[in-house]
Amino acid sequence: MMTRRDAAIALDIPLEMAKKHGIPGKISEADFRELNANPPAWLAQSRSNRTGKRPVWIHLVCEVCGAEDYERPKKWWPTFDFVHCNIHSPAQLPKLEAGKTRVEYQDISARMFGIVDED
Repeated sequence: MMTRRDAAIALDIPLEMAKKHGIPGKISEADFRELNANPPAWLAQSRSNRTGKRPVWIHLVCEVCGAEDYERPKKWWPTFDFVHCNIHSPAQLPKLEAGKTRVEYQDISARMFGIVDED
């Protein structure tokens, strides 16, 4: 069984769309494979409308421990150089290059921070 959120990530659709179109809170692997292989009209239309400019979901991986999370990217997000869990310090990240400044964006997901090394 997979959750609605996991199905939305795998289908590359927003969670709100999954709810709106009746994907249940828990869906079996077989039902998910069927939905993905034979998409209903709304899913086929969503896929054809994708321009590829901005991803629906972004895969976040902690630079320190490798913990993973998926999150919907926000319009204000820059391109992060690093991502780390909220339990790690930026000091545990790779060394800052000379002449750069490290900027931390807190709470980009429930447990991740984003880091940008600016010139």
